[in-house]
Amino acid sequence: MSQGEAGEGKDEIRPTLSPYEEAMEALSSLITKRSRADKSNKGDKYELLFDYIKILELEEPIKKMKIIHVAGTKGKGSTCAFTESILRNCGFHTGLFTSPHLIDVRERFRLDGMDICEEKFLAYFWWCFDRFKERATDEVPMPTYFRFLALLAFKIFAAEKVDVAILEVGLGGKYDATNVVENPVVCGIASLGYDHMEILGNTLGQIAGEKAGIFKRGVPAFTVPQPDEAMLVLEEKASELDVHLEVAAPLDASVLSGVHLGLGGEHQYINAGLAIALCSTWLQRTGHVEINYLEQMTHLPEQFVKGLATAGLQGRAQIVPDQLIESESSGDLVFYLDGAHSPESMDVCAKWFSLAIKGDYKQHNSYASYHGHNELGPSHDSVEISHHEASKKSSTQFLLFNCMSVRDPELLLPRLVRACASHGVHFQKALFVPNVSVYYKVGTSASTADTQVDLSWQLTLQRIWENLVRGEKGNDVKNTDHTYEEVTDDSENGAQSCENSKVFPSLPVAINWLRDTVRKNRSGRSQVLVTGSLHLVGDVLRLVKK
Repeated sequence: MSQGEAGEGKDEIRPTLSPYEEAMEALSSLITKRSRADKSNKGDKYELLFDYIKILELEEPIKKMKIIHVAGTKGKGSTCAFTESILRNCGFHTGLFTSPHLIDVRERFRLDGMDICEEKFLAYFWWCFDRFKERATDEVPMPTYFRFLALLAFKIFAAEKVDVAILEVGLGGKYDATNVVENPVVCGIASLGYDHMEILGNTLGQIAGEKAGIFKRGVPAFTVPQPDEAMLVLEEKASELDVHLEVAAPLDASVLSGVHLGLGGEHQYINAGLAIALCSTWLQRTGHVEINYLEQMTHLPEQFVKGLATAGLQGRAQIVPDQLIESESSGDLVFYLDGAHSPESMDVCAKWFSLAIKGDYKQHNSYASYHGHNELGPSHDSVEISHHEASKKSSTQFLLFNCMSVRDPELLLPRLVRACASHGVHFQKALFVPNVSVYYKVGTSASTADTQVDLSWQLTLQRIWENLVRGEKGNDVKNTDHTYEEVTDDSENGAQSCENSKVFPSLPVAINWLRDTVRKNRSGRSQVLVTGSLHLVGDVLRLVKK
């Protein structure tokens, strides 16, 4: 069939796209339909990035930008969120680039703590896209998806004349698109662990070497306490480049005078400590000495405390009650969302969830409530109320899980189960679902709802889970008594059930099953941990926040 014929057929049935949907279609065209583990991805024509920067006339603007660059396996997004919030509260015009997005691609580009507005996004998007399109050749083709987004971030931050640009590395460090930056003000390496081994290497040393690729000669860098193997490599790379590398101590909670961090979980004190070091160094190196910062860490300036308390990042230790159930039923359905996807982060996620469901951990933070700041909206307040009101209700825990096939569920799931069990938390059922969004589409059309989905990976996850739970029960791990009736109606739409788990053909079907369960057990409270994939977390947020 010729292109004309194909086009003709499409035009007849194609709905009119909004300007934003048109941009999402154009952006989707840049996604390469190959695995990130494809060996040709590593540093694949990395030098092209410098051609792209010339095409966008960004060479000088990037050199002039006052950049904070952050890599790491886990915690880099949280570190960036804290860093941005601190410097914004110090009065600076901030730009923050993070990945991935959970609901809307504009989340990746934040100006002064807010997602870039649609109007500005479209203007900058088409300016960059059209320039690349006009100049594309066989030698310098259109940039791939993440490279385009990183280049777009540089364009936005340059045009908006931000005082500081905070850049989160997408993957690795050395060959990441953000690493075209040649003279950042300061660099940070968050906690290192095992992730993306198919690209970055199989040892912590190899992974650390990739992350240390963001070090620049003579530019100070900070990291957090790391395993010895990783720290040795970071120190070696730093000395080669005359980089003064310091370990930032975790923040001592006492210096916050009773105020809670804006991001939940004890591990956030590590990320907050790194953010404080990055911000204080940025302030010193850019000549802003008027903001008082004491090296002793016995006192933090008010702007730092406010920044730490009001930082927000969707999908990390986030608690969201299901609005539909809240409006129609006396039962409770609360989602506990965390995009953990490495073995180490499973431990942290499990601890956070275990404390949060018991109400021991207060997600609601005092600074935000008394000062009228809460960047993730009202959901924290409603969670506090629901904990209080539901204290007499019997609660049931569910796991809603998916992970990419490059991850090892034989590592992830046991860590999660055992860490939860150590806090006396056991899941009534694990629910395994495919992601709603597909990797080669961005925007509202990025859904697999109408296609036949291959569930073989989810069935593999289910098999691992069943073996794991049966093994745990056999090892005399206490399993909580559940006075809970199995919902067995026809709305399951092909769910494949085992004793301790279900595989659903889609996420909406799983959410509906959970809602039906709550409706039929009105006196109960269902607490759902959503983890394993940030994409899954985004899909759930999209559905339950409607």
